[in-house]
Amino acid sequence: MNNDYQRSVSLRASRRAECNNQSQQNEDVEGEFFSPGKWSQDYPMKIIWRRGFLRLVLVGGILWMFLILTVLVFHVWSCQSSLAFLSAMCNKGSRVLIMLDTMGLVPKPPHRCLIPVADDPDKIVIPKRRTPSEVVEQLTYITEDVVGNNGSSPPPLFGGHQSWLQRDESFELKSSMKVHCGFMRGGGAEMAPKDIRYAKNCRFVVASGIFDGYDTPHQPSDVSPRSQKLFCFLMVVDEISIDFIKKNVTVREDKDGGQWVGIWRLIVLKNPPYDEPRRNGKVPKILTHRLFPQALYSIWIDGKMELMVDPLLILERYLWRGKHTFAIAQHKHHRSIYEEADANKRRKRYARPLIDLHMKIYRYEGMEPWSPMKNTVSGEEGIANIFQSMFFLPLFVFTECHEDVPEGAIIIREHTALNDLFSCLWFNEVNLFTPRDQLSFGYVVYRLGGVFKFFMFPNCEYNSLFVLHPHTREHSSKVEWVKSLDEFKGNNSDLKESRGGLGLWTPYPGNLSSVVLPAVSRTSKAG
Repeated sequence: MNNDYQRSVSLRASRRAECNNQSQQNEDVEGEFFSPGKWSQDYPMKIIWRRGFLRLVLVGGILWMFLILTVLVFHVWSCQSSLAFLSAMCNKGSRVLIMLDTMGLVPKPPHRCLIPVADDPDKIVIPKRRTPSEVVEQLTYITEDVVGNNGSSPPPLFGGHQSWLQRDESFELKSSMKVHCGFMRGGGAEMAPKDIRYAKNCRFVVASGIFDGYDTPHQPSDVSPRSQKLFCFLMVVDEISIDFIKKNVTVREDKDGGQWVGIWRLIVLKNPPYDEPRRNGKVPKILTHRLFPQALYSIWIDGKMELMVDPLLILERYLWRGKHTFAIAQHKHHRSIYEEADANKRRKRYARPLIDLHMKIYRYEGMEPWSPMKNTVSGEEGIANIFQSMFFLPLFVFTECHEDVPEGAIIIREHTALNDLFSCLWFNEVNLFTPRDQLSFGYVVYRLGGVFKFFMFPNCEYNSLFVLHPHTREHSSKVEWVKSLDEFKGNNSDLKESRGGLGLWTPYPGNLSSVVLPAVSRTSKAG
């Protein structure tokens, strides 16, 4: 018992000695590194180094944030500038912005956004001089529909029997040009003399249209007294629509026989030129300059839209401020006409095989799918891209870009000779092929080889210009459900439009059998 006790005491004593020795060793080690001599020499330097590094990081961060703020403020200011170089800073197609977008660092624009319009319509200065015509100085129109010397004489068509050769020649720009542009004598779409007299006094026009009774007129909001005096609000309708409107809203008649719904003057087109109401609606939309030849400026809005912004502010924002002559909104989802064609087929907006044929012709004629690197970077755009590359900043505000697909519900134009020519060529494509005008817009831009300049503004601004109202009923026609060209043969040949889309049935001079349409990936569930 005593032996066990003594052994336990000696074991505990030896353990205490080991602990004391270990403690002494630790103190010796600490003494080597934190001896008073070393501490007095190193500590001030460490404190200075730490404080200097923190100050350097803090000052660098402040300078970097100040630089970012300065560049962003300059960028936003440059987007409002009328100088071409500064406007180029806002180019959406810059390589840096595209790269950041693919990385998910560029936030998607909101559905609606504030429009940087001026505050007071009364303070807007209207340009005293029209934009000079440089490329096309004189434009005239073919008005007699000549079919050929084959002995047959079919009735004249509104768009005329344009040959493939005439179509190609119409894209060859000259100082003096004569082209097809609708309104062939005897082809339909006649205005009453009282409406022609009224339109002769219209220099500033807000135009819209309703066909086949799909809408009723919606009154614009926030129109200033100055704009009410300056603008003619002209609603183009067919005879079916005028009867429908009279049954659903109040139509007043002035002493000259003019018909009015609120601020809108109703302009009735007799003898609609096409079988398809959608194609009839392209006449006032695209050929506004032909219906109202005295107009200097026009704003087209679709019949389902309620305008929410004063039209004088629209002209200042989209034309005069940036010295543009043609403005149109970019499409919300699509950048390529092939994407838009695919969406039209899914939604049964027209016969699927005819849309494919339309696109094959464009593909055969060299129309490439849109891509970020598709357009050649100009000198101004190149400088802007270098500026963005230097700071690697996501610059979100932009102006000019050249996507192929617009939102066609609003078109803002100065009626220059080149813009009128573009409208004629655009309409000719709609007349020859499908009535889906968004498929033809980019093609005409492509054929004009960059000569036609336009301002394509953000879609969120487009959505802020209007309140969108639903149609009174859904549009539908038999041709939209056709799935193959065989369905047009035999007893179903009445599915063919008799006065439009003839380019889809006229033998094309090129071999389309080997044409393969580009693959399309759906970019949005709504697209």
